Amino acid sequence: MSLISQNIPPKSKAKKTKRENINDLSSMQGNEDAQNEYLDVSRMNKKKRRKEHNEENEKLVIEQEREMKKLENSLFGSLYSPVELGKEDKEAVQDKLEKGAALFIMDCSANSMLSVHEEDAELSEISNDKLETKQRKPVWVDEEEDKANINIAKVNRLRKMRKEKDESLISGSDYVLRLRAQHIKLNPGTEWAQFDSSTKLVPGRLEYSRLVNANAEDPSNAPINSVQFHRNLQLLLAAGLDRRLRFFQIDGKRNTKIQSIFLDDCPIRKASFLPDGSQVIVAGRRKFFYSLDLVKAKVDKIGPLVGREEKSLEVFEVSPDSSTIAFVGTEGYILLVSTKMKELIGTLKDEWNSSFFSFC
Repeated sequence: MSLISQNIPPKSKAKKTKRENINDLSSMQGNEDAQNEYLDVSRMNKKKRRKEHNEENEKLVIEQEREMKKLENSLFGSLYSPVELGKEDKEAVQDKLEKGAALFIMDCSANSMLSVHEEDAELSEISNDKLETKQRKPVWVDEEEDKANINIAKVNRLRKMRKEKDESLISGSDYVLRLRAQHIKLNPGTEWAQFDSSTKLVPGRLEYSRLVNANAEDPSNAPINSVQFHRNLQLLLAAGLDRRLRFFQIDGKRNTKIQSIFLDDCPIRKASFLPDGSQVIVAGRRKFFYSLDLVKAKVDKIGPLVGREEKSLEVFEVSPDSSTIAFVGTEGYILLVSTKMKELIGTLKDEWNSSFFSFC
């Protein structure tokens, strides 16, 4: 019995353990509430920091844009935006209106200074007046023109110059003026060559804008030796010592790269379209050359030429009819190669050992 009584805990100790457990639970709940409150506060602080950081970034972006606009205006002037004067006066007037000041205000700053466009207009008007006053007189005047009378009713091709049906005789000077007017009517000229406005360029001032580089999408890492436009398309060829032949569609905005061809055994010294635009001839300091067929999209390697021991075919010219390629050979020889057969068809001897030549 004594052993059994020793194993049973006293009642007071059991009650204490229950109370301790309750206290532990309440303390744990209090800790969880405190942790939740701390997390909420930290989240709020993070949100505030993010908001403040975003506001600072927006302010920095706005300030940078303002600085960029100031730099653009100082560098390019009226190319992007006209100069506005009297802005401070406008703001002062607006403040006075909001405060209930008088509605009628005399603005004397408008006539004191002129904008850049107004100055340009005045300069153009002055230059036009000077041109009119300094217009050259004809070197020689035919006095017989005023005395001569021409019957425009007899000749069929001259009847279209009549202003009235019954008109027949006109003076020589009037006849000259009508001939010029008829010529302008029959040959009006191209639209792109006509000005949209009557304003003229101001002398001593030139505005320009830079376009995108032609090879911006795929620039070369080596010197470019050949650049040429296709005769019928907005296609640009660029080739150089990096052994690549590149083609770009030139539009002035993106200049998209169409194709790039790598020739692993030929640093390109010269590349040229045939005049008919069907092929591209590529040559370097090698015994052979390449022919690119633009229609079939095929590259052919030609050479060495039969009967010749040439070390380089880098200098060549193409005939205007696209039938013959002439290469500069050794010892003053000029090698004539057919563009169709890609074979040697003849040679010419140059006693002066010229390095450059052309077809007439």
